[in-house]
Amino acid sequence: MKPTFVKLTILSLIGGTFMLFSCSLKQDSSSAADGNELYVKYCATCHGTDLRGGMSKSLLDGVWQFGDGRGYVTRNIRDGIPSLGMPSFEKTLTQDEIESIVDYLYEAEAAAGAKKPDPPAMIETLDYEIETKIWADNMHIPWAIVFLNKDTALVTERPGSLRMVVGGKLLEDPVSGTPEVLHEGQGGLMDVNIDPAYASNGWIYLSYSHAIEKKLVNRRPPAMTRIVRGRIRDMKWTGEQVIYEAPHKTYRTTRHHYGNRIVFDKKGYLYFSIGDRGAQDQAQDPSRPNGKIHRIYPDGSIPDDNPFMDEGLPTLYTLGNRNPQGISVHPVTDEVWAVEHGPLGGDELNLIRKGVNYGWPVITYGKNYDGTIITEFIRKEGYEQPILYWKPSIAVCGMEFYQGEAFGRWGDNYLLVCALKYEEVRLLNIERDRVMHQEVILKNAGRVRDVGMDPEGNIYVVVNEPDRVIKLSPVAER
Repeated sequence: MKPTFVKLTILSLIGGTFMLFSCSLKQDSSSAADGNELYVKYCATCHGTDLRGGMSKSLLDGVWQFGDGRGYVTRNIRDGIPSLGMPSFEKTLTQDEIESIVDYLYEAEAAAGAKKPDPPAMIETLDYEIETKIWADNMHIPWAIVFLNKDTALVTERPGSLRMVVGGKLLEDPVSGTPEVLHEGQGGLMDVNIDPAYASNGWIYLSYSHAIEKKLVNRRPPAMTRIVRGRIRDMKWTGEQVIYEAPHKTYRTTRHHYGNRIVFDKKGYLYFSIGDRGAQDQAQDPSRPNGKIHRIYPDGSIPDDNPFMDEGLPTLYTLGNRNPQGISVHPVTDEVWAVEHGPLGGDELNLIRKGVNYGWPVITYGKNYDGTIITEFIRKEGYEQPILYWKPSIAVCGMEFYQGEAFGRWGDNYLLVCALKYEEVRLLNIERDRVMHQEVILKNAGRVRDVGMDPEGNIYVVVNEPDRVIKLSPVAER
């Protein structure tokens, strides 16, 4: 039996204008139709019969504003983007039909030879005209950046290489002798940072996914986030010291949600994050390292006033953090801030305080990726509320409080936050514990993994797909 349809007229706000459009709601299920036919029936009114745009943007320009990848595009069609007037097709199309449309979109994009464009040479923000420059290109999944001095930076590549940029030139060979990493899933070589006393002691810190029992038959080796420090001499990694390694019994065979960022405050503490590793309930278990933020000293020793010394792992500083991939210390207040991935919705910005439980998965503003409920609670006594949450998720990653003189209007209370899914750098203006304003200052240049500053305050944006580092420098105030 052929399915029947009921035609609805919907009033929606698109681009600031109310528009009428029609959609058909299926009453009887059927097998997936051809993706092209489904696109013409449900999508062409907004995106054009040739996919080159109409009321909405082109689908052939290599730019996916709300997440590039089958999972993101599938969820956007299924769930809609209500804030922009795109309706949900969950009750209109079957999962097979949605996937047929996604197949068609990517096949059409490939046939058109679409690729992500380079960032524009000039971009405008509310405060500045900014020049963009591709500073390091043709990298392999760059993950983090730190400057050793005004002329030299280190960039990690997730497969395991530590690269050096000198005088604006990416050196051909990586630093040799760095730790062997488990590059599977989201794991690999992750963060890099330097000791606050680097000029005198030369310590450089790395975090990575560390595996044990590597030679196993028909079983994945367990892994967990590990932190080491060492020095670079003649492009060689030397004098390595392990400063954090979780108990091996807590290692997991999952390959996602490793965290990880490394930061230092002015009191001499080192903070780092480990994601829940896909075991959400363990984020509430103080005997487990995952789903937490940890505090140690730079040499790996443990402060004797850490809050869970008597009831769990001594390095723990907080509980209930799903996957914090961004941490930064306020340059004036010395407060630790973090952003963490939510599931489907519910990315969070948190002010990190000693012994606080941030709630995952007991409370969350997100849902499971299939749309089912994780918990009925968004607030509950004993669990901290985020300073800000994003719904839908923008897939937060690295973050950094602005420091430097180049962008003089952006003082100590301006926070740069990276977004993987939405391919954005967001600038948040923070007053005490409130976000007063946020602005997108860069978009569609790639999945934004990290952001850093040179000593002058120029901004460096680490992106994936394409894999490069982009430099932002002010040209004029506005």
